[in-house]
Amino acid sequence: MANLNFNRPEILFPCFAQLMSLQGIGPRTADIMAKRIGSFVIDLAFYFPVSLIDRSASPDINAITDGQIVTVSITIRSLDIPMGRQSRPARIVGENDTGRIELIYFRAKADYLKSLYAVGKTVIISGRVDFFNQKKQITHPDYVVAPEQRSSIPAIEPIYPLSAGLRQSLLRKTSQTIIQKMPELPEWIDKHLKQHQNWPDFKSALIQSHSPNTQADLELDTPHRRRLAFDELLANQLALCLIRSRQSNADVSEPVTGDEHFIEKFVASLPYSMTSAQIRVLNEITDDQSAPVRMLRLLQGDVGSGKTLVALIALLRAITSGKQAALLAPTEILSKQHFKNITELLKGFDIEPVLLIGSMTQKQKQVVHEGLKSGTISFVIGTHALLTENAEFADLGLAVVDEQHRFGVKQRLILGQKGGGCDILIMTATPIPRTLAMTAYGDLKISQLDEKPAGRRDIKTASLQMEKMDDVIERLSKAIANGSRAYWICPLVEESDKLDAEAAEDRHRMLAQLLPEANPVLAHGKMKSTERDIAMQAFQSGESQLLVATTVVEVGVDIPEAGIIIIENAERFGLAQLHQLRGRVGRSDIQSSCLLLYQTPLSYTAKSRLDIMRQTNDGFLIAEEDLRLRGPGEVLGQRQSGVPEFKLANLSAHADLLEIARKQSLMLVHEDPLLTSEKGKACRILIGLFEQDKAIRYLYSG
Repeated sequence: MANLNFNRPEILFPCFAQLMSLQGIGPRTADIMAKRIGSFVIDLAFYFPVSLIDRSASPDINAITDGQIVTVSITIRSLDIPMGRQSRPARIVGENDTGRIELIYFRAKADYLKSLYAVGKTVIISGRVDFFNQKKQITHPDYVVAPEQRSSIPAIEPIYPLSAGLRQSLLRKTSQTIIQKMPELPEWIDKHLKQHQNWPDFKSALIQSHSPNTQADLELDTPHRRRLAFDELLANQLALCLIRSRQSNADVSEPVTGDEHFIEKFVASLPYSMTSAQIRVLNEITDDQSAPVRMLRLLQGDVGSGKTLVALIALLRAITSGKQAALLAPTEILSKQHFKNITELLKGFDIEPVLLIGSMTQKQKQVVHEGLKSGTISFVIGTHALLTENAEFADLGLAVVDEQHRFGVKQRLILGQKGGGCDILIMTATPIPRTLAMTAYGDLKISQLDEKPAGRRDIKTASLQMEKMDDVIERLSKAIANGSRAYWICPLVEESDKLDAEAAEDRHRMLAQLLPEANPVLAHGKMKSTERDIAMQAFQSGESQLLVATTVVEVGVDIPEAGIIIIENAERFGLAQLHQLRGRVGRSDIQSSCLLLYQTPLSYTAKSRLDIMRQTNDGFLIAEEDLRLRGPGEVLGQRQSGVPEFKLANLSAHADLLEIARKQSLMLVHEDPLLTSEKGKACRILIGLFEQDKAIRYLYSG
């Protein structure tokens, strides 16, 4: 199957021309567009208007209402145009037989205004009318044309989202130019589905999206928007199907059975019993490992559901089969945490994990690299250092990737091909809505841990205004006096001139003065790892009872004795992140609490988030609500490379289309694995159009 060529089809070359190649877009504008829209022609084609201006109203002037947008014919009766660019505004008075209207210009050049207006001249003007001192005024009319040019004023005008440096006129003009020049692409949608859904062709759908006639034309449930959303979802699902097909067909592997006696002995040594959910999921993983094909499975479970133990038993099964095992975590903190906990659990057993992280010396790394390559090291825990070319394995049997949403599809493929190809188990403590799981992990089987270990209680969650912080500190002081340990999470800082780390340092200084008996320690991402480790160790040992931190503790920090978490400016966090942070407590049988401090006034979305956090501890329900409130781009973190960022599809509004796209993809790839038919070639174009081909190119060229 290596002959499946996924180079970009030539027909798409015009779509991926740089925006600077278009008339009217220079280097500065292109740079602004790159940050907001994208760098290519197709990015602007997929950048749709969000509202419209209706200029079709042409009422009697006396009947115009305050704030109304109108297009009317007037004859100029007087001009008051100051010379130069003075602070006094220019005033032009015009009328027709239905009333009088005043045109206002601030700091406009006199010559420019005189070229537009003259006493006795009739013009067509269009703009928003405001009432001021009982006069009807238009400030800086949008259009001023001669009567014979009235048709040049659009009756309906689309409004695009803007950022500083972008103009509506440029976006409208350039978008229309792009659409008209869009190549005629072959149809990739099944004709019966297209007819049933009453969908237009691709180009017509683009034209309709950029040329709304009514506000309803901008809605996500219109045929043209649903068509384009389906195109994007189909491209995503086709790419995942091709990846899965390639892996399942080409990746026959030796069954991994392990030493069952060793596994039983290890489980018996645990200080607690496994939950029924852990046993069920472990059986699913064991079946995969013992099959003669590679395992590709996602293990998702809520905070504290015991994923790491399940993964460890799978890793031990690989090791006791004579193979190597690797656990990949996104941060050094989490890697060290896993290393410490797993080393403790394996005391008394003849297996010792080693650590491989970026902050180690070159000599230390070299020792590990040599051990992995020779096979003398059977178990490694590390960060991205495991993905480098230097990390070669003699016989890697299982790779476990923790917090998968921090990694992309290509990264897990790289790890999966280490040592000639191995089983892959991906873990995430971020509950993923089903629709998002299908788009990010459609190439994987999914296991779900939906049960907490015995004795764990729900976390009591409350919210309070920031103005009452003094009361919070007083209550915290009493709790600490009674032996409690607490996290204080500092806010995400929105101001560009201040870092999250600085906010945490300020709060730490304040709390150190007010609560010296708690011996507060500080942890944030800008600290040296050694300093951060010392602080975390002090909190873990009880030497400190208060850890002031940024979201560096969002995942992987496991301190069962901590029973209180205070999250400052909670309204700035997303639901999934709030739930992850709350999960730092409630990790033992003590009753834990979470306090969400918020700044008023709250937006509707922020209020909804806090309400949901108070109402439920169910991470999967919270994830679904997060998807509904914020959209898919932010549920797992907007900048996380593992999350597909859809431009046209909205997973809340278009969930039904995702189901259809998945079924269509499975059928297409089953019938035409190499996409060589006419429909298959059209599908290749679709995949390239939405840039879903990067991981496929890597996989099929390897």
